[in-house]
Amino acid sequence: MKYLIMAIAIVIISLYEVDFVHAASIINTTKSYTYEEYQEDVWILKSKYKNQLRIISFGNSEFGRKLYAIQVGKGKNNIMITGAHHGREWITSLLTMKMVEETAISLQANENYLDQFSIWFVPMLNPDGVTIQQGDIEKFPFLSKRRILKMNNGSTDFSSWKSNGLGIDLNRQYPAGWEALQHGSEKPSYKNYKGQKPLEARETNAIVKLTEQIKPVLAVSYHSSGQEIFWQYKNDNEQRDKKIAEAIAKETGYKLGEPKEDAVGGGYTDWFITTYQLPAFTIEICPLVEETNPPISSFASEWRRNEEIPLLLIEEAKTYIKSP
Repeated sequence: MKYLIMAIAIVIISLYEVDFVHAASIINTTKSYTYEEYQEDVWILKSKYKNQLRIISFGNSEFGRKLYAIQVGKGKNNIMITGAHHGREWITSLLTMKMVEETAISLQANENYLDQFSIWFVPMLNPDGVTIQQGDIEKFPFLSKRRILKMNNGSTDFSSWKSNGLGIDLNRQYPAGWEALQHGSEKPSYKNYKGQKPLEARETNAIVKLTEQIKPVLAVSYHSSGQEIFWQYKNDNEQRDKKIAEAIAKETGYKLGEPKEDAVGGGYTDWFITTYQLPAFTIEICPLVEETNPPISSFASEWRRNEEIPLLLIEEAKTYIKSP
């Protein structure tokens, strides 16, 4: 009898361990997020949720790192959510990857709120910049390492790095007010260099082509930091877009940004609004930090603020589009 009880206990413990492993989150939100970890997570998610999502590689960074888009759901109306335009904003990659995972889990549980919609996530648009910002310049060619160091003003502290691997600020690259952009660097730099022409960078060129292909009805670009929502750039439908921005602000607790009258563009959402006259929002997460990445300790709070945003965006989009 003693051995029978022990055997039963072992079986119960084993089953518990299996359930625990199955339930455990793939995305580790307790430490900094590298490109390599991101790439691994992409394919683990695909393996686990093969019926809920699909992965496409829609281009490469300037140094050959893959740019991934993750489609969750199979509806014909698309919503785009991007992260990590800037190297030091890799915490937005964690946020959007956590959104991918949680959305896939809900679909696997037969929740059908994505019957009319698909959400396209591009969690890390700037993998070269993320890699540099985290101090891993040994992963770049020898001559490129020298150029990167020069663009960083000779400093081996790369924590302020925003740009891509060639020193171009990706969120100053879009053809919406690009010509009017001033007060940035006049040459490749760790921040604020807009490039010689719009869409010069491989990364911005790739995301524009993807956007043109899937034709989203709404777009969100996550950045950090400041806990603020920017929504206004030459909007033809200002009342509609402000209503959605106010709903996001209510959900997240972030303030609603009010751009200056002479504000210029160059950003992804600026381009999206002027190109499609559809809603687009730049959401700055995390309390304000200067010239570096927000601490990972802020993630849990920011996740609670943003975990319902994908569903909120769908509900808001339903109010102004027709079903396919």
